[in-house]
Amino acid sequence: MCGRFYLIAKAAEIRRLFHLDEAFEIVPHYSIAPTQSSPIIIAAGKGRRVIMARWGLVPSWARDLSLGSQMVNAPAEEIDEKSAFRTPFSKQRCLVPASGFYEWQARAARKQPYRIAPRAGALFAFAGLWDRWAPENAEPIDSFTIITTRANRLMSEVHPRMPVIIATTDYQRWLTGSEAAAKRLLVPYTGGMSIVPVSDRVNNVKEDDVGLIAPL
Repeated sequence: MCGRFYLIAKAAEIRRLFHLDEAFEIVPHYSIAPTQSSPIIIAAGKGRRVIMARWGLVPSWARDLSLGSQMVNAPAEEIDEKSAFRTPFSKQRCLVPASGFYEWQARAARKQPYRIAPRAGALFAFAGLWDRWAPENAEPIDSFTIITTRANRLMSEVHPRMPVIIATTDYQRWLTGSEAAAKRLLVPYTGGMSIVPVSDRVNNVKEDDVGLIAPL
């Protein structure tokens, strides 16, 4: 699974990587948790745009926000089976910009958190799905989920699952390609990865500073 990630890139980096025309502002976050908001990239006509969305997919048909807490991740094996994922996978795929993510390895006495990122250290993107929930007499809420798959060899030493990372050359295919083409992208990351232990301060969702990503 993926229950925490971080995004410390500047807006200019995000605009450049995802070929965005619109200007926007972003605050770096060293820990982003479910129910918190983060930018996502969606298809818009022949181009792309960035929107802020809540982490934890709230389907358009949901009665309230609570369902989102169960939709933080979307297992790749379920995206065309589970009702909450079927329509977004068909029409509303997104890219979730990230600088890295955290995962916890179970040990005898406690769980050790690790900071994980592609070894190149550059901004990258998770495969995601998004939806818009429009309650009566209130502003619509955009939300997203991160798709997970089985872990690659290195990641499997920490956890059996990992988020799907989309290669830059596949961004458009993921956003607007056929379902069959998109499914072929839902595989474990094959590039080098950096996996380092970090402070258990990251366990606290209120913590958000550069010290969270510092190696032990």
